[in-house]
Amino acid sequence: MTRFQKYILIVALLAFFACTPSEKSEEKKSITVWLIGDSTVANYADNYDPVGDYMKDRYPVTGWGQVFQPFVSGENLKQLYPLLQADSAAVDDRARGGRSTRTFFQEGRWRTVYESLQSDDFVLMQFGPNDASESKPERYVNEEGYKEFLRLFIQQTREKKATPILLTPVARNYPWEDGRLINVHGGYPAAAKEVATETNTMLIDLNEMSIEFFSEKGRDFVSQNYFMNLPAGKYEAYPEGQNDNTHFQPEGAKAIAGLVFQGLKELANKKELKDAN
Repeated sequence: MTRFQKYILIVALLAFFACTPSEKSEEKKSITVWLIGDSTVANYADNYDPVGDYMKDRYPVTGWGQVFQPFVSGENLKQLYPLLQADSAAVDDRARGGRSTRTFFQEGRWRTVYESLQSDDFVLMQFGPNDASESKPERYVNEEGYKEFLRLFIQQTREKKATPILLTPVARNYPWEDGRLINVHGGYPAAAKEVATETNTMLIDLNEMSIEFFSEKGRDFVSQNYFMNLPAGKYEAYPEGQNDNTHFQPEGAKAIAGLVFQGLKELANKKELKDAN
């Protein structure tokens, strides 16, 4: 091979490697953020009912998980570093109305999540209102049982090398005392906190956050704009109107999703400080 041919070969090789990205640079890390919980978290627009039309049969009821994807996308996802270390995150909302920790497990809903969990995924879990329904024995789980099922979800999440995050139950729009909303969930928020401490699990105190947020907005505002208090004749699914201070309209769901995002940012900041030390 002549010197000129060698020169051409070297130039060609340099051009090839310059134009070919390394395997490392091509890697894109994607994770799933799983949501498990009750009706306040559920996605009613994503095949929630086997038949029917969401816009005709259920709208405007909206779970906060239904509108959570934008909060773990784009610039918002970057704000969650180093908690969520990924190039992209997909929300998979498995929450279901009327479910307590026990019924979510017994119906096999947790199993479908567990079997799909991948390393570095996240599981956000918010239960409580249905666990506390003593008048509905098909749902009811006492506080000790509630804690035991949360421990199970946490343990099995970690078995898959995924990350569990506990959420205390979101506030309802009652009771109000002296212009302030107060806790309606009894000892269940405290029970979730106890499990978080015991198992060293990250926690977002959504109950307290939502109580503060709704109280600042005021009873009239949140009743009309956030909860499912609807006038007659406005929505096809509710021709006679609706009085519901548990479930959300779209704006209420977005507000709660924003609080969860805020909670994740706070956890990310704590992790950043911990890692720095």
